[in-house]
Amino acid sequence: MDSNDRHEENCPYMDRACPVQEELERLREKARWLEELSQKDHLTGLFNFRHLMEALEGEMERTRRTGLAVSLVIGDLDHFKRVNDHYGHEAGNEALKWATRLWVHLLRRIDIPCRYGGEEFAMILPGTRLGQAVLVAERLRRALRDSPVQLAETRLNLTVSFGVDCYEGEGSLRPRGFLDRADRFLLAAKGQGRNRVCYDAERFAPEPTEVSPKEREALMAGGVEEEGP
Repeated sequence: MDSNDRHEENCPYMDRACPVQEELERLREKARWLEELSQKDHLTGLFNFRHLMEALEGEMERTRRTGLAVSLVIGDLDHFKRVNDHYGHEAGNEALKWATRLWVHLLRRIDIPCRYGGEEFAMILPGTRLGQAVLVAERLRRALRDSPVQLAETRLNLTVSFGVDCYEGEGSLRPRGFLDRADRFLLAAKGQGRNRVCYDAERFAPEPTEVSPKEREALMAGGVEEEGP
């Protein structure tokens, strides 16, 4: 018999709503809310850096266990300091929220979008090879480029640079190292003129968006929901 059953047996209010049970449920709901709050960025609603590192560790371990690749996309809004300087920080906040709303609708439920810091973002793409991840990053880049944000009476065009990398279980790479690898491609994108996606071209090859039978089996065994990127 668990503690909830003992509470119910000893509750003198069994013939009507039990205040003990109501209080327990209220505390459980508050605990769930606080746990979610600790993982979320308050401005954008995306996961925060803490959750990014925890989730990356978990997905990389899944890759080592199943052999199913995980990709990481890191983005930085281009020339964003100009937005804050010219329109103000509140307008900058609206632009950040606009970008994240666009991107969340283009990602799968199993993807993990995070605010990396400032105007930088990171998206963990489980079960995704490099070629697929590059296509996802291009889709996110074009969506922002083609969708100006409305700021008061001004329509502001935003662009983003992305760096993409993929982990397939090689070596003893840790989450910080994975982030650093993707960040180097982001720096390359910015150095090449911004508003572009950079990645290791030697590893890239156009790939089908459908998972193979072997990958499908690994996805299901690992508890990952199967969806196309």
